[in-house]
Amino acid sequence: MTRVLEGKVAVVTGGSRGIGLAIARRFADEGALVFVCSRDAAALEKAAAEIGPRGRGVAADATALGDLDHLMERVRSEAGRIDILVANAGGGEIARLGDITEQNFDRTFALNVKGVVFTVQKALPLLSKGASVILIGSSGSVKALPSQSLYGASKAALRSLARSWTLELKRRRIRVNVLSPGPVETASLMSMAPPGLEAAFLDNLAGLIPLGRVGQPDEISQAALFLASEASSFVAGVELFVDGGHAQV
Repeated sequence: MTRVLEGKVAVVTGGSRGIGLAIARRFADEGALVFVCSRDAAALEKAAAEIGPRGRGVAADATALGDLDHLMERVRSEAGRIDILVANAGGGEIARLGDITEQNFDRTFALNVKGVVFTVQKALPLLSKGASVILIGSSGSVKALPSQSLYGASKAALRSLARSWTLELKRRRIRVNVLSPGPVETASLMSMAPPGLEAAFLDNLAGLIPLGRVGQPDEISQAALFLASEASSFVAGVELFVDGGHAQV
């Protein structure tokens, strides 16, 4: 059976767990050589083993420009190019207006905006003609939630970046799109659940979603595969929500 990413080279930041790991695994299963980076060395080693022989782990913090240089040099020396770039590293801090600190702001925007900007910028010399760049956003970019204004604003910034970069990179036919999941059952999401009330936490979230459940990482990876492949060859500058209708209705 033909694999849709056979011979492609992919880079996934924040690829050691959750959505990033699911995307990396799927890309590798579809024939791509996948470089994943994470600042958690132990998780990175485990992830590389899960991805298999097509996986390459690179210890790097997406907010540190020197680390990004190291990541891109590793890709250049081992593969020579990037066909698919997934800027997935991200996170956020919960704080209501009135309680937001400078540290809350700096950490959230460093990871979700600065990290994405410089990941893409430093990848530019390696991006092949017709490459696919996927920025991992969130339904929080359009669905307001109390105490998550910083997170939502930082993810909303990705939509603007994708629009501008689509125009700036059009002569190289590089497609830039945002993939925005809704609530997805990952360790990061479950860390927000009160101890012992994980099931109730998921049930409460499910009640907010028209499809009646939270998503799974593999479902997001399928959408990422679409944006990475030739199946989306005429898709550029969009924000694709994979959220069970959470922010749509």
